[in-house]
Amino acid sequence: MALPPILSGLRIPVVAAPMFIISNPDLVIAQCKAGIVGSFPALNARPAEELPRWLARITEELDRHNQANPDRPAAPFAVNQIVHRSNDRLMHDMEACVKFRVPIIITSLGAREEVNEAAHSYGGITLHDVINNAFARKAIEKGADGLIAVAWGAGGHAGRLSPFAFIQEIRQWFDGPLLLSGSIATGGAVLAAQAMGADLAYVGSPFIATREARASDAYKQAVVEGGAEDIVYTNLFTGVHGNYLRRSIENAGLDPDNLPQSDPSKMNFGSGTVKAWRDIWGCGQGIGAVDAVRPAADLVDRLAREYAQALARLCPARAG
Repeated sequence: MALPPILSGLRIPVVAAPMFIISNPDLVIAQCKAGIVGSFPALNARPAEELPRWLARITEELDRHNQANPDRPAAPFAVNQIVHRSNDRLMHDMEACVKFRVPIIITSLGAREEVNEAAHSYGGITLHDVINNAFARKAIEKGADGLIAVAWGAGGHAGRLSPFAFIQEIRQWFDGPLLLSGSIATGGAVLAAQAMGADLAYVGSPFIATREARASDAYKQAVVEGGAEDIVYTNLFTGVHGNYLRRSIENAGLDPDNLPQSDPSKMNFGSGTVKAWRDIWGCGQGIGAVDAVRPAADLVDRLAREYAQALARLCPARAG
């Protein structure tokens, strides 16, 4: 099945994952101008009244870029909605997305038909992130246009499945837009995701170490210095299992190797003196490929070069 027009024509087949706190208009605009889909969680715009201002700025800056660069238009952008009962802003934020006709809505932690219908009302599409095949089927049944398979090793809330197993199971019944998330940090990994059956790669953690990202210098440096073994998988901080940097857990005075389990029904983003949104740094296992803090556009350039090199090496006829 061909990709919808919104997802066609990207410089490389990459959607930048929305990252809690970190993704902001500066990062999204840089990602889109560089030729990949940029995204941010609606909840990053605080208070709620800030979201329309973010959407206005992103829309206007990308429109100006497109007018000035008709031969090199920006990629579309996406807004991530947390579809969970703890999010009392959901419908307010969707109203803003409808007003600004956000091209892509990414839904997480639940699937709701009314959210999909709202996006479809103006021609937008919805992509739902899932951690197993059962959730994938439910998302499509409720009207999602595409899926994001969040496999083992992804940053933040992540599943336990191998990407090989996960993609092949979904492709047995679904031929629509499919993205793969999990330790994708090089152009070669982007091509590998396509070889497995995904249409696009979903890349998050490498963008933490960019100048535009709203992360502390210590956080960015930890990403640069870290590797796969520095990632800890736990549900302690939000009630949902996710991947976090070991250094931040140790800095919070906790033992990463002896963390208790949390109540999965709470989704409280931390309690007491430790807050997941402030103290604990989400991150995926692919950060061993990150060697410096650089502008987002430079990171996309690197991914594009690596993607072309991998394509030329494995598929010389297509690369030519």
